[in-house]
Amino acid sequence: MQGKIIKGIAGFYYVHVAGSGIYECKAKGIFRKENKKPLVGDNVEIDVLDEKDMEGSLVCILPRKNELIRPAVANVDQALVVFAAAKPDPHLNLLDRFLVMMERKEIPAVLCFNKKDIAGDPRLVQLEDIYRNCGCRILFTSAQKKENIRQLREILEGKTTTVAGPSGVGKSSLINLLQSEIQMETGSISEKIERGRHTTRHSELIAIDENSYIMDTPGFSSLYTNDFEKEELKYCFPEFSPFEGQCRYNGCDHVHEPDCAVKEAVDAGRIHRTRYDSYLDMYEELKAKRRY
Repeated sequence: MQGKIIKGIAGFYYVHVAGSGIYECKAKGIFRKENKKPLVGDNVEIDVLDEKDMEGSLVCILPRKNELIRPAVANVDQALVVFAAAKPDPHLNLLDRFLVMMERKEIPAVLCFNKKDIAGDPRLVQLEDIYRNCGCRILFTSAQKKENIRQLREILEGKTTTVAGPSGVGKSSLINLLQSEIQMETGSISEKIERGRHTTRHSELIAIDENSYIMDTPGFSSLYTNDFEKEELKYCFPEFSPFEGQCRYNGCDHVHEPDCAVKEAVDAGRIHRTRYDSYLDMYEELKAKRRY
């Protein structure tokens, strides 16, 4: 049987097999010998050992499309970055850090502003203006009013999507709505998985239909851009790319250099100043890191 690992706890891997259910599996010793660790999101082959108790043995990890280290997950198709449009007001610098990380990992991102029902039109227009050219699809939702949930489900269809964003923005409410119309065996995940409820939280895949998964990943509430050099940062802001090569100096960092096409674009309103200010903040942070 082929399936997908939706959770791993204490050496047990819970594999969702479409049309059959969730099997509790132990990994064969060969994985340890080959120094290979199964990850949440892995597509795998299993041997069924006990059909009644839904127990099996994980025998093969199929080739991965990609792999993240923190959180340790595999085969991510896209990221859903969720922030509230209001209450709390979105922390745009933190939001930009999420987008930078996804851009660096070459994971397509969808930017979802929840709570549109309480934000007011001026705020929604402002947010759309800031992020219009950020390279992401932008969606405004209301979990409370169930607005644009169908559009969100369409964006997630057929993909494995990791969810990122701070607490209090409605991520859980959105995930619950996305599951609400799906009556699947994953809606009542076996008591075996519930044993791990009081342990340290693990990444977990939540099925929203037979081929679509949301990845709930603890530890995605904060982010530091400290794993690459400041000279690489500019490539993580898609708004800058139309102006690359137009600056006076090759290798321009778009900070202090004269005759910088990116800075001129900011002054002309072609790049939003809020995004550029986030870039400067991260650039100075990376510059300070290098000194130490």
